[in-house]
Amino acid sequence: MIALGIILLIVGFVANIAILWTIGIILVVIGAALWLLGSMGHAVFGRRHYW
Repeated sequence: MIALGIILLIVGFVANIAILWTIGIILVVIGAALWLLGSMGHAVFGRRHYW
């Protein structure tokens, strides 16, 4: 999810498309939060680890 967010950020920046930039930021933030919760040992969406 983080990688997809970064790709959308780059494409949105290069193509100057604001909606891609916004979606990219949201995906990076959600991906980072899930990664943080998974690394702390909390089950995320029924999974013990979230990669």
